[in-house]
Order: sequence, then C-alpha cells, then structure tokens
Amino acid sequence: MDKLIQKAQTLIESLPFIREFYGKTFVIKYGGHAMVDEQLRTSFAEDVVLLKFIGINPVVVHGGGPQIGEVLAKMGIESSFVQGMRVTDEETMDVVEMVLVGKVNKMIVNLINRQGGKAVGLSGKDGSLLEAEKLLMYDTPQADRPPEILDVGKVGVVKQVNPDVLRSLDNTGFIPVLAPVGVDGAGETYNINADLVAGSVAAALKAEKLILLTDVPGVLDKNGSLLSSLSRETVQTMVASGEIAGGMLPKIDCCLEAIKGGVRKTHIVDGRLPHCLLLEIFTEKGVGTEILF
Repeated sequence: MDKLIQKAQTLIESLPFIREFYGKTFVIKYGGHAMVDEQLRTSFAEDVVLLKFIGINPVVVHGGGPQIGEVLAKMGIESSFVQGMRVTDEETMDVVEMVLVGKVNKMIVNLINRQGGKAVGLSGKDGSLLEAEKLLMYDTPQADRPPEILDVGKVGVVKQVNPDVLRSLDNTGFIPVLAPVGVDGAGETYNINADLVAGSVAAALKAEKLILLTDVPGVLDKNGSLLSSLSRETVQTMVASGEIAGGMLPKIDCCLEAIKGGVRKTHIVDGRLPHCLLLEIFTEKGVGTEILF
C-alpha cells in the first residue's frame, strides 16, 4: 500500500507543472545515445506521447549524423569534415536526405505511434517549413591575408521558419517529427544542423521550452558538478571566461538564440537517462541544466 500511495504522491507533485504547461509547445531536439539504445528510444517515445495526452504540444526535431556516416560507408562514399561540418556534395546530399527523411524520421514516427501517439514525419521542404541558405565558413585568418571561404557544399543555415504546418498538426492532435533538411529560393536542398533547426523552430513557435537531448549530464562547473539552473547573463560570462567551451558551445549558442527569439526556457538534458524528459519537466530541480532569460 505504501508503494501505491507513493505513486499517487508523485502524480500530485507533477500537477502544478501540468497545469502550468497545459496548451504550451515544447520543441525537443532528439539525438545522440537516446536514438540508438532500444530502451532509451522506447522511454523517449513514451515521454513524448504522455506530454501530448496531458495537453502539451511536443515538436520533435532529430539529427542522424552516425546513421548518415554508416550508410555512406556502406555505399563506398568517403566522409570528410571541415571544422566539424560534413562536406556535402550532390551525391552525399542525396544520401543525407534519404537517411534523414526516409529512414531516421520514419523510425521515430513509428516509435511514437507504437506507444499510442499520432506522429507525422516532415522535412523542411513540407509546407516550405525551413527556408535555408548556404553556410559560409572561413578558415583561420593569417597575418598576411584575410580569411578565405571554405566550401562545405550543401550545408545550410536556417533563413526563415514557416511554422503554419506545425501549428496545424498540433491543433489536430498530431505530433510533428521534423528532419533537418531545408531548401533555398532556387530549390536547392541543404543539410542543416539539428540543434540550429530546433532553436529556430522553437523561436518561430514562441515555444515555452526548447529541450536538447545530449550525451552529457548538462552544463558543468569547473569542478565537474552539474549546474541545474543558469541565467543568460551567467552563461555568457562562463563562455567569455572559457568555463564553457568545446562541444558545449554550439548548444549554448543555440539556447541563447532561442531565448533571444522568445523561448521562455531552454534545457540541456542527458538523453542517456531513461525518461529524462519527464524528470526534467515535472520535478522541481530537474536532471539537466535549464537556461532562462
């Protein structure tokens, strides 16, 4: 009986959060270990479906870098990278779109549907959802010359988000699942970093939350301890001092841009933890790092 009472107490503790977030939109970037481990995939899908059934509107944006690399290797296409970006020629872009839109996207849709949700797979081409433009990258400047442009091919950035199709799906009970592929005004297709897409979509929807699932616990201090909550000003100070550096920087930039665009809170959460979404959203302290205005 004590275990049953404890379960009831847990539900009661989540009530204020359910009340606060009812009718709000959460944009969730899904990737990393949570996408490849079977147990974690199932718990992620269960969390997303539960959010929808209690009146929250989840929008899922996913990556797929490892899956793309695996298929390219099987096809005998060599992968090369410049400053961490995959060089994407026409042939590689065809594979990227095939894997992201045709394989990974439909896998996630199927996961959510199997748990009782109604997911719909999209790419940035659907409803002109993601207008892209080519990413311009530069090499390290030298004293005797200006920086030169590095051409990484069909890699893009988000120019504009047209979220009407997402709002329509939310309002009719569906869960949008978005592959980070966009198109420019000339009809050229681009691969876009999923974190950047998630941040841009969250800003366009004026989402309540942007949640990035990662393979790290969150933002750590200089002693390696998790920081549960940070203001935008504190984060900027930590970046300037070098306390936040390396692979965390792009995610931090994504969070700051989303907040600047009108998102109320952003979260960096360890996707290796089962039911990390529920634990972050419906508990007082959470399990990751929240960054707020």
